[in-house]
Amino acid sequence: MLRSQRTRRVAGTDSPPVVAARPRTKPAEVRREELMDAAERLFLQKGIAATSVDDIVAAADVAKGTFYLHFDSKETLLLALQQRFVMGFCDRLQTAMDRRDRDDWAGRLRAWITAGVNGYLDQVALHDVVFHEFRPDDRRGKHDNPAVDQLATLLDQGAQAGAWQVEDPRLTAVMLFNALHGAVDDAVAAKAKVNRAALVRTLDTFFRRAVVIT
Repeated sequence: MLRSQRTRRVAGTDSPPVVAARPRTKPAEVRREELMDAAERLFLQKGIAATSVDDIVAAADVAKGTFYLHFDSKETLLLALQQRFVMGFCDRLQTAMDRRDRDDWAGRLRAWITAGVNGYLDQVALHDVVFHEFRPDDRRGKHDNPAVDQLATLLDQGAQAGAWQVEDPRLTAVMLFNALHGAVDDAVAAKAKVNRAALVRTLDTFFRRAVVIT
């Protein structure tokens, strides 16, 4: 990409014009991601309460006004971090399922479980910061869960294909998601090295019984 340029000639000389390049401005979406990345690092290092907006803009090397072009407050930024975490988590689940054959419903379900366990454990520190340290008082946020929606879709499609029997895909997905979440939380709380393979096997058995695979 060519930079916008302006020229000036050095006074009293026959030297060629000096080209002065205008400074580049990063796209808004890049600045926003940089602010979120800086905040994420600081929250992990210091915690949310100990991190100020001034800390975030200093780490991102931007003016304070730039922060408020993208976020109304630190709380708004935290909500954006939560959303980014969830979307990245769901992308990981979807990628894992897509690696299985479309008709391999049991395999797709196990892929969802495996990716869910690994995705949670791989980012448990970030998860705990953005979801446990910061909890907006909004029950609707628990209902609007893309991971639950994703699992409900899988259960519904599998039921329509005759792979299993699920009376209420949405409610079943809510219960199974919370089973996985609770099982991983319990394993982490035990303060011992988590046996991921064993945890996946146990959850896979539980999920299979819940959906009554035919």
